[in-house]
Amino acid sequence: MGSKSYGNLLGLVSGDLLDIPCTTRTLPRVMTVPGIISDLDGRESSDEDTEASIVRERIIVVANMLPLHASRDLETGKWRFTVDEDLILLQLKNGLPPNTEIIYIGSLKADVDINEQDEVSQKLFKEFKCVPTFLPQDLQKKFYHGYCKQYLWPLFHYMLPMCPDHGDRFDRSLWQAYVSANKIFADKVMEVINPEDDYVWVHDYHLMILPTFLRKRFYRVKLGFFLHSPFPSSEIYRTLPVRDEILRGLLNCDLVGFHTFDYARHFLSCCSRMLGLDYASKRGHIGLDYFGRTVFIKILPVGIHVGRIESALNLPCTSVKVKEIQEQFKGKKVIVGIDDMDIFKGISLKLLAIEQLLLQNPEFQGKLVLIQIINPARSSGKDVQEAKRETYLIARRINEMYGSPSYEPVVIIDRPVPRFEKSAYYALAECCLVNAVRDGMNLVPYKYIVCRQGTPALDEALGIKSDTPHTSMLVVSEFVGCSPSLSGAIRVNPWDIDAVAEALNMALTMPATEKQLRHEKHYRYVSSHDVAYWARSFVQDLERACQNHYNKRCWGFGLGLGFRVVSLSPNFRKLNVDFVASAYKRTTKRVIFLDYDGTIVPQTSMNKCPSPEVISVLNALCNDPKNTIFIVSGRGKAQLSEWLSPCQLLGIAAEHGYFLRSNKAADWESNTAELDWKDIVEPIMRSYTEATDGSSIESKESALVWHHQDADPDFGSWQAMELMDHLENVLANEPAVVARGHNIVEVKPQGVSKGLVVEKVITTLIDDGKRPDFLVCIGDDRSDEDMFESLLKFSGSSLPGLPEVFCCTVGQKPSKAKYYLDDTSDVLRLLGGLAAAASTQKPRYNPHAQVSFESTF
Repeated sequence: MGSKSYGNLLGLVSGDLLDIPCTTRTLPRVMTVPGIISDLDGRESSDEDTEASIVRERIIVVANMLPLHASRDLETGKWRFTVDEDLILLQLKNGLPPNTEIIYIGSLKADVDINEQDEVSQKLFKEFKCVPTFLPQDLQKKFYHGYCKQYLWPLFHYMLPMCPDHGDRFDRSLWQAYVSANKIFADKVMEVINPEDDYVWVHDYHLMILPTFLRKRFYRVKLGFFLHSPFPSSEIYRTLPVRDEILRGLLNCDLVGFHTFDYARHFLSCCSRMLGLDYASKRGHIGLDYFGRTVFIKILPVGIHVGRIESALNLPCTSVKVKEIQEQFKGKKVIVGIDDMDIFKGISLKLLAIEQLLLQNPEFQGKLVLIQIINPARSSGKDVQEAKRETYLIARRINEMYGSPSYEPVVIIDRPVPRFEKSAYYALAECCLVNAVRDGMNLVPYKYIVCRQGTPALDEALGIKSDTPHTSMLVVSEFVGCSPSLSGAIRVNPWDIDAVAEALNMALTMPATEKQLRHEKHYRYVSSHDVAYWARSFVQDLERACQNHYNKRCWGFGLGLGFRVVSLSPNFRKLNVDFVASAYKRTTKRVIFLDYDGTIVPQTSMNKCPSPEVISVLNALCNDPKNTIFIVSGRGKAQLSEWLSPCQLLGIAAEHGYFLRSNKAADWESNTAELDWKDIVEPIMRSYTEATDGSSIESKESALVWHHQDADPDFGSWQAMELMDHLENVLANEPAVVARGHNIVEVKPQGVSKGLVVEKVITTLIDDGKRPDFLVCIGDDRSDEDMFESLLKFSGSSLPGLPEVFCCTVGQKPSKAKYYLDDTSDVLRLLGGLAAAASTQKPRYNPHAQVSFESTF
């Protein structure tokens, strides 16, 4: 059975075929005026410019927002722009070679009047290598604050829109705004890209369908995507009405990155359950086979810029602030928390844990302080206001119960806090608490660790000797992306208030030597896996994923957001009826091998009986004395005999060739293999069938097949792998082969395959002096690949000089075959064309003229 990913190829047309040689531009395109590209390929260039274009790699970084601050000059009224050095998008360049040119594409955090946009665009590109998108205000509101923040972001954080109080129901107009915005971003990329040379790196959930627009325009674009948020489980994601469009958008990339294995696993599960795609680890790299392209999966949490944090620690204002905070909380154990104000950061749960800690441990009363810094909310809404109100109510209750006029156990700082001040709080806190109920990554623990490591200047401000060991303690939610990389942290379930309180108690009372060991382990990881390491690793994997782009031919098909590219061998092409018919007429000893299901009968059809048209075409071909026609199928001989009974001269190989006959009047000849192993296999398969809902056993005379197409995709696949391992162990000394197919596990005798049928038939004909000069083999599934392989082997060795060999696959691609047909209709059209070209001969039927294959078994 063909994979769903290679199903309907009716959209393929010969005119869509691209066969572009790999060329190098003498100069990259440059933007002269926003929206206009000056393509200098055909012009002479200076040696300096040519050399720069050869050695200078370009990466186009696309994100929702540019790494810039924008403000008006009060005197001139002109726009002023400065880089936002705290953003990862800007810091990632530290991991790339110095000669790498980075172009940024995204929106500005300011509304620029339409009359100023051209001037601003030129200024930004010239000074910052930035290309602004300038979304209209209404579109920006629907795109970002509407679809992204009110639908996608909550859904990716496991919140279903069940009621108006918690999210919004799906609004098609917001989705259209998301599509339109992604298209505008893609258009900006197209303005500046050199598609043969440049790499494109797209960031985060705001732009998940942008890859489809780029892939549709440039089939071989070198495209990577990194998701900075969680990717939900398939049970959550499948509720998204446009789930397939977004998945296909990501699959139009060459490399898709995630912070954790859990996020990648959820994405792969969605691709398997909703698109029917298989994935496998290829030399340590996870790859999805998508229409002949391999989409690689990258799992690596982003890091921080350690040097930038250390520079902040060395600032004089940081030293002053540290001394001020140290004096303010002298004699207190300080716990720090820094979070955005939203419903997923778990701030109220954190406060409840502090309350429980003070209740259960009276010795901390008067000596423990939680400093909770609240970053400004990234979006507005009643859910944010509700979370803020709840936070203040709980904090007020704790302070009233356990505080005093000179002491507050909970200090909330709800204002923009500069970087140096945050660094000071990090440096003084004995413990950092990150209690989010769901968070994509969260770099707060990494920053805390670096600040606790300190610098000589900071140690001097704190009055710490240079040889004093540094310590830190982390209590981290297990639902935060950074949690797996912090093995020395105390991981907690944020919903379990008692467990979080106990974890805090453990962190505060842990011996100093243990704190030191945990801190050193964390610092080694954070300092070596920084943002530069992350960027360098991602780009290296992106280059590896794109290295074979020009080794294959590409077809684009599909409408709208369903567009995808089929990437196949350069020699792989559609089988032309006239071309085959011409060879058919020139030859006199022809052999045609045909699979049954999915080749002459549609795979999706419930009625597997051949149509009158099929019977008519087969009979027309069989009646030509120059032809030998065989149906080679995995089905049983009884079914095939019944369905194909009108075809008197048709050869049939049933059960992958275990049973064979040359025509209806001939006796069935069978393989002499032993089948005692079936008594071992059947009870094992039965036990797996009972344990796997939706599975079944098909019993053939020569084989046993375990089907799991109706079982849960993941569970069925796991059970199939376990069954294969089980059967291979118990059948190690038996003459049987265990094979994995599409949704099946099959056990059959050794020496039985469709490939051997081809060898037997051709060998018998050669021995009878009927050396074939025309060979056609058509099939659609994995077992038919054995036929293609055997036929190609014969054409290259046993039959030297044979020019007319046509191996053709139906739907399933890539393949060992050199040709393809779209579906069973194409197959019948081809066979009908050959039948029409057949020689006019009398029917050759002779019930006594039989070909014996007995000697070949």
